[in-house]
Amino acid sequence: MKLATYKDGSRDGQLVVVSRDLGTAHYATGIASRLQQVLDDWNFMAPQLQDLYDQLNAGRARHPFPFDPQQCMAPLPRAYQWADGSAYINHVELVRKARNAEVPASFYTDPLMYQGGSDDFIGPCDDVVVPSEAMGIDFEAEIAVVTGDVKMGASPEQALDGIRLVMLANDVSLRNLIPAELAKGFGFFQSKPATAFSPVAVTLDELGDAWQGGRVHLTLQSTWNGRKVGMCDAGPEMTFHFGQLIAHIAKTRNVRAGSIVGSGTVSNKDWAKGYNCIAEKRCIETIQDGQPSTDFMRYGDTIRIEMKNKAGQSLFGAIDQTIAAPQ
Repeated sequence: MKLATYKDGSRDGQLVVVSRDLGTAHYATGIASRLQQVLDDWNFMAPQLQDLYDQLNAGRARHPFPFDPQQCMAPLPRAYQWADGSAYINHVELVRKARNAEVPASFYTDPLMYQGGSDDFIGPCDDVVVPSEAMGIDFEAEIAVVTGDVKMGASPEQALDGIRLVMLANDVSLRNLIPAELAKGFGFFQSKPATAFSPVAVTLDELGDAWQGGRVHLTLQSTWNGRKVGMCDAGPEMTFHFGQLIAHIAKTRNVRAGSIVGSGTVSNKDWAKGYNCIAEKRCIETIQDGQPSTDFMRYGDTIRIEMKNKAGQSLFGAIDQTIAAPQ
């Protein structure tokens, strides 16, 4: 099934069920008003939502209406946890190579992760508001999963069983703030503003055979200012699958229902497939030419992030945003 959250003036919005073709939707009123309620009581509520989803797809739902991504908040508008990984080691290799630095051996055996802000996500079509263009505005096209409860010490295989939903993410980065923050030895903070997520989050069965080994084997597309810049395969080069990322979090603590875990920038070794963040393009230019030539984003720039199934249909709807100055 496919789930979204509509804006209603509140912090958590209204849960809606969305048809497979993303054409129609139906409020989940009577089952649950918020997605977090469903995640807290998944075994009881998910089958009821599935029934409504089946009725919607069959044209038998009572009160369907046209689905409008512009009305969407993030599927989970605020979460107990947002932990983002760097599961595509090619991304790290490019950044290190551009600096003439080695990749530590541990990066290939132990996932890199950071804890991001989860109190204020933005909707898929909301503006990305940044205080200054000088901060080095960058998009990062990613895949993310939403979990149920996962016990401390869970194995990667056990952690996979805790995945409830999959969605896309734009993990906005302010690149010119990152060096000073990392120099403090305490990770990202101001350099990682609010993250955006796709209009809908989907259950694993919606992915069919594209979901294999904790990875989504489809192409993630990034379109910057109307030009397609990234067509990267999300599956084969994901060094750490989602079960491994979740197990990494659960090594010393429980992971609770409503946690969101990101893959990091989807990245391929084949440069012909493009890039899902500008930082990678700048690294490639530095490796080839000795210096970057592509600027970061400016006010008025647009970014569209989307993933289609093998039949060419949009799975999650598109993140479609404009970079904006504060009002």
